[in-house]
Amino acid sequence: MAHVPQIKIPATYMRGGTSKGVFFRLQDLPQSCQAPGAARDKLFMRVIGSPDPYSAHIDGMGGATSSTSKCVILSKSSQPEHDVDYLYGQVSIDKAFVDWSGNCGNLSTAAGAFAIHAGLVDPSRIPDNGVCVVRIWQANIHKTIIAHVPVSNGQVQETGDFELDGVTFPAAEIVLEFLDPSDDGEEGGSMFPTGNLVDDLEVPGVGTFKATMISAGIPTVFVNAEDIGYQGTELREAINGDPVQLARFEQIRVAGALRMGLIKTAEEATTRQHTPKIAFVSKPKSYQASSGKRIEANEVDLLVRALSMGKLHHAMMGTCAVAIGTAAAVPGTLVNLAAGGGEREAVRFGHPSGTLRVGAQARQVDGQWTVTKAIMSRSARILMEGWVRVPGDAF
Repeated sequence: MAHVPQIKIPATYMRGGTSKGVFFRLQDLPQSCQAPGAARDKLFMRVIGSPDPYSAHIDGMGGATSSTSKCVILSKSSQPEHDVDYLYGQVSIDKAFVDWSGNCGNLSTAAGAFAIHAGLVDPSRIPDNGVCVVRIWQANIHKTIIAHVPVSNGQVQETGDFELDGVTFPAAEIVLEFLDPSDDGEEGGSMFPTGNLVDDLEVPGVGTFKATMISAGIPTVFVNAEDIGYQGTELREAINGDPVQLARFEQIRVAGALRMGLIKTAEEATTRQHTPKIAFVSKPKSYQASSGKRIEANEVDLLVRALSMGKLHHAMMGTCAVAIGTAAAVPGTLVNLAAGGGEREAVRFGHPSGTLRVGAQARQVDGQWTVTKAIMSRSARILMEGWVRVPGDAF
């Protein structure tokens, strides 16, 4: 019996922030996968090892978590004054689909570094030593990200002493600027799609909760930890091992998605797991992070826990960090109130792996809140490069 042999595709396996993903240059993909569609989705699912009923990704490059089930495509930019187009696919672990509805803030860090590695940035813009400013067009959400990538001897500097909670080893610091990260009309029409800083969110069969629903970085539904029976100090084990509570979180997320206008029916949420995110906030408390490090209440402005693809994230999604920083900058949101209220341009929040600082500049224009940019530091490095192999009939 004849079997189709495997094919190999040039690929790079990278860590960006607290995520990992398989990176491709658009031109290196098989011809049928260079345009959006079923072939590309099938290829990425096979690369990652999805759908996997065992939720282990043994037969693929994924790590069976939302942080490690990711694929990225970069190409020379189609937009003026940009270097690269960056397209991100969140691959479902146990279901057969790829979610293209949002960005990955963590892998945005790696996108800037990969753009230089892959020869997609004009060499005249890369200093021999210093910082290369990579202008990224985020193609999923049509936004600009500026990555400040350190360069040494004309190459991306990957090693350094910058420490990021949730990442074991230090590396070189990459500063990211998310320009105009709020929604400008594609889905919902404003940074606060409901028109309110705080809503009473009715969740059928569950209850009614105070919620701040914001589209900045990534659409996010924030609720108070105490309103849903939590302290805000929880680690992954306390949430992810409780299927009843995970189902409740999903019900809250779906209700938020409907109120934000992201979906028209609850059924649509099953194929839109990446957005919106759901997060719960609380005032500062001392706790022990997953690494064993003690986080004292006076070290943070607030605590935030967020779920991604149905599970509590081990640290914090970069795009959700943008939403946190933006919401914190707007007086009266649940995030802002948890941080003590008032006007602020930056917050340090506690997450399961430690702490993270994010800055945001928000202002009111004609009665509408807008944010000009959000800033945070991450790191990235290549873990492996060469070719990824998949069966030739996989797509």
